[in-house]
Amino acid sequence: MATFQFDLVGPERVLYSGPVDAVQLPGSEGEMTVLPGHAPVLTTLKTGVLVITEGPQHGKRVLVRGGFAEINATSLIVLAERATPVEELTPESIDAEIATAETLRDATDDLDKRRDIDMAIAQLRESKETLKF
Repeated sequence: MATFQFDLVGPERVLYSGPVDAVQLPGSEGEMTVLPGHAPVLTTLKTGVLVITEGPQHGKRVLVRGGFAEINATSLIVLAERATPVEELTPESIDAEIATAETLRDATDDLDKRRDIDMAIAQLRESKETLKF
């Protein structure tokens, strides 16, 4: 199967760099799968699970929390606001993020900010369910 170059960069480190078969992204407009030869696209990401397929029966999952993806026919670059490999997550760590977000939501009177935080909380809960935590 054809491959393409994938680079996943978080604020603290490069989480992945190498050839892949496919990458499923949590796009802000919906889930999308990038394959070799993909049309050029620049998109924002929401909180969700990014799935990297390195080959048959072999891949990785990373929880991303926002960011951008630049896609073209031969490569994909994801610049994540935050990213954590699934192996480094626990149900308690996701619950702690949800609790922190709820505290921030309760501390603001800005309705737009409250709406954005509510959306982030819902996305974290959905990601926790997706990861079967």
